[in-house]
Amino acid sequence: MGEPPGYRPSAWVHLLHQLPRADFQLRPVPSDFAPQEQEYQQALLVVVALAGLGLGLSLIFIAVYLIRFCCCRPPEPPGAKSPLPGGGCVTWSCVVALLIGCAGIGIGFYGNSETSDGVSQLSSALLNANHTLSTIDHLVFEMVERLDEAVRTELTTLEEVFTQRTELVAAARGTRRQAETVAQQLQGLAFWQGVPWSPLQVAEDMSFVEEYRWLAYVLVLLLELLVCLFTLLGLAKQSKWLVIVMTVMSLVVLVLSWGSMGLEAAAAVGLSDFCSNPDTYVLNVTQEETGLSSDILNYYFLCNQAVSNPFHQRLTLSQRALANIHSQLQGLEREAIPQFPSAQKPLLSLEETLNVTEENFHQLVALLHCHGLHKDYGVALRGLCEDVLEGQLFLLLFSLLSAGALATALCSLPRAWALFPPSDDYDDTDDDDPFNPQESKRFMQWQPSI
Repeated sequence: MGEPPGYRPSAWVHLLHQLPRADFQLRPVPSDFAPQEQEYQQALLVVVALAGLGLGLSLIFIAVYLIRFCCCRPPEPPGAKSPLPGGGCVTWSCVVALLIGCAGIGIGFYGNSETSDGVSQLSSALLNANHTLSTIDHLVFEMVERLDEAVRTELTTLEEVFTQRTELVAAARGTRRQAETVAQQLQGLAFWQGVPWSPLQVAEDMSFVEEYRWLAYVLVLLLELLVCLFTLLGLAKQSKWLVIVMTVMSLVVLVLSWGSMGLEAAAAVGLSDFCSNPDTYVLNVTQEETGLSSDILNYYFLCNQAVSNPFHQRLTLSQRALANIHSQLQGLEREAIPQFPSAQKPLLSLEETLNVTEENFHQLVALLHCHGLHKDYGVALRGLCEDVLEGQLFLLLFSLLSAGALATALCSLPRAWALFPPSDDYDDTDDDDPFNPQESKRFMQWQPSI
């Protein structure tokens, strides 16, 4: 099958499409995009389950590490104030991990923006296609209405005026038959009329879902950014309570990171399968949803020399009929107006109707050509298979960096706050504050001497 203009499957599509897939019984599953089949759905769920397995292993490792740290730590000698050996490395490893997490957040914002741009491009292409299809239906309806009105009024009037000249009546009836032929042929060109599936509805649904997806990712990214910044602040201020709260929040964000990683990986794998050969799936689904013939769908989705225009015969007959009407009206104007002055007004009205119909007909021919809709199809594929897929890969990288950074921070933070000096709670208090516990103690010692 021919590829849409400007679209070529990227290297990421080929790479992800070649990855093996398996169902719940670990049996191989073909890489063909088939979301309606249970085996393919299971293969994508297995990808999500791998992220869940990674989350479980991370939590087990963190729990084992913290239990070993709490239970196997050697007791400190009484009154010892010297820092434990390796304390600086622990703190700096936590800081570096958090800085890597901040860098991953920047990557996440870029990936979220790329995904949103791709969905916007896809929605714009669907709206353009919907506008083209609606315009075709509108032009056909307008031309048929004009021709029917001309047959009912002007041509009927001319037949009544030409009653005394049988040859003129025959010419008027011939014009009537040609107009009816054009109207009949034009009605077959409104192929989208009555189709229950609407690109406009699909675009609106996608925009609605994308709005909430974008907002959810922005909230997750901002949450992780706040966790990283406040954790760094807690380490700099040596505030135990702030570090403890951020440790709990880091655990929550770790779970969110692994969960989003599973969704992003499944989305990237599914997109790669679709984008490796989109024509087959799109043709089958569109034919099922619309009920259109395969000739029409192949013409618009493939748009190459091997596929002929299914409307060529109707367009040719309509054009010939319009040309015949035009020549017949010119003949009637030359012969009838000198003898029947009252025929001038309906003939001029018919000429005006014919000119408008021919103008609309040329516009209809241009819209029915496959180039416009096929271009929209290519734009939609580029938005989905390039921008959206690239955005999902960047979001996947963000989730991976985030999960690694937060796991490292969760292992390092308990050891870091163990190094904080015990006077941490009073570092930020004022010596002259009467509510300061140390000042209160001095006051109690001073009071008996009064």
